[in-house]
Amino acid sequence: MGGKEEDVRLGANKFSERQPIGTTAQTDKDYNEPPPAPLFEHGELYSWSFWRAGIAEFVATFLFLCITVLTVMGVNRAPSKCASVGIQGIAWAFGGMIFALVYCTAGISGGHINPAVTFGLLLARKLSLTRAIFYMVMQCLGAICGAGVVKGFQPSRYEVLGGGANVMNHGYTKGDGLGAEIVGTFVLVYTVFSATDAKRNARDSHVPILAPLPIGFAVFLVHLATIPITGTGINPARSLGAAIIYNRDHAWNDHWIFWVGPFIGAALAALYHQIVIRAIPFKSRA
Repeated sequence: MGGKEEDVRLGANKFSERQPIGTTAQTDKDYNEPPPAPLFEHGELYSWSFWRAGIAEFVATFLFLCITVLTVMGVNRAPSKCASVGIQGIAWAFGGMIFALVYCTAGISGGHINPAVTFGLLLARKLSLTRAIFYMVMQCLGAICGAGVVKGFQPSRYEVLGGGANVMNHGYTKGDGLGAEIVGTFVLVYTVFSATDAKRNARDSHVPILAPLPIGFAVFLVHLATIPITGTGINPARSLGAAIIYNRDHAWNDHWIFWVGPFIGAALAALYHQIVIRAIPFKSRA
């Protein structure tokens, strides 16, 4: 019996793991890591793909605001939450639109649709500063136009129903709102990094196809958690577009939260993913 047990033990350890997991899997690259983007890429300005990507971001953010703000106003118009899609419906509208729009535009612009996402990817050197600024400008313009179209549909009700603008809800402090925006944006941007990771794409062929799904689902979950606090920003363009078109004092009182919070959350997510998750350990070789 002792000899058989020894044979089993030796047999189990005879062959090394063929598909190492964890940090061991990072030792030898089986994929091509994209090189860091330059800070300034002047040649982009003469490329049609650069301008096409900006147009895609504009149209995507425009459509995003149209559908989501209309959903928010529909809920606010209803006599009770039970007579409308409610908070769950609002969360589904935001998450579902991100899922659809990321799927449509990922191959053109990367499907950011959010200055916070663009900022996080900029910190990770995934795109140039030139492209990042251009994307943010187009996203904000698209959001303004999207909210403006919604107001054009029903101008009087738009003013009464709040225009989908982000404001701090009663019972919560500015610190609560800032924390909610930081955590919510961290969840979103961390999901973006994980869903678009080059190593995962190489290892799991289904990841690029399914990438919009976890991103949209993250948006859905964050909205469920933070709508009662801030109405959920996590997207400075969305907050800016609604605030400009609605243009009431209380919409601007705490507007800084919806820029500072998402940018801090995006920066933390970028640092966490690049420094901790993607850190390749030093390993001595015999």
